[in-house]
Amino acid sequence: MNKQKTIFDPIKRTRTFEDVSDKIKQLIFDDVLKPGEKLPSEAQLAQQFGVGRQTVREALRLLEISGFITIHRGGSGGPIIKDTILNRISDLFLDAFRIKKVTLAELTVARLEIEKVVLNYVIDNVEESDIISLQKNVAEARKKIDNKIVATEENIQFHTLLAQASRNHVFFIVVESIMAIVGDFLSRIGPDVKTSDNVVSYHEDIVKAIAEKKRTKAINLLEQHLLEVRNRLKPFVNQKKESNSK
Repeated sequence: MNKQKTIFDPIKRTRTFEDVSDKIKQLIFDDVLKPGEKLPSEAQLAQQFGVGRQTVREALRLLEISGFITIHRGGSGGPIIKDTILNRISDLFLDAFRIKKVTLAELTVARLEIEKVVLNYVIDNVEESDIISLQKNVAEARKKIDNKIVATEENIQFHTLLAQASRNHVFFIVVESIMAIVGDFLSRIGPDVKTSDNVVSYHEDIVKAIAEKKRTKAINLLEQHLLEVRNRLKPFVNQKKESNSK
């Protein structure tokens, strides 16, 4: 039997589960542990770190909550390195939006300003592969609409694809979080096929303007599109406020 390589140094003195969690995170940051890689068992981790299994169990739970690992259940399961941090950030962003009672007007202003900046960087940095991804997105959305199916998922993904094309990871994280809020709104109002069709039309025109490097036209289309989304969501928000006040 091959002896398993030890990459975990024992923790000196009595330390908490946060110490174990921090050491595993650092190994992930240093690319020693990579996405998809399975961690040793709780017993093996406890032995390598020199701590109790309960400490390891709590550390793994913290890592799972934080979005660094996923824990598969069953005999062949166990902790696996998996990056779900963006999902966690989006969830926290959505919770903050609800707690702070951020208004639709505030969301629209922030989204307009951020996505216009993003689009400027897209025009400067877009590659052919990005254009192809965006075209594929709108084509899939259009196919759904032709079959009388709303394309909410594709329409939300369009904006994250735009952020990816900016070549700026911060923009991508921010837009992903904002779209979690937009997606939450849309999931509750249930957009119809006609509305979804209108959104896709804007997206098609924006992609064309990007491909042609028509910066002003692309930004104007984006602004019209986001203001239209605000106007569509406004009745729903107002109705909810009236319902809460009764």
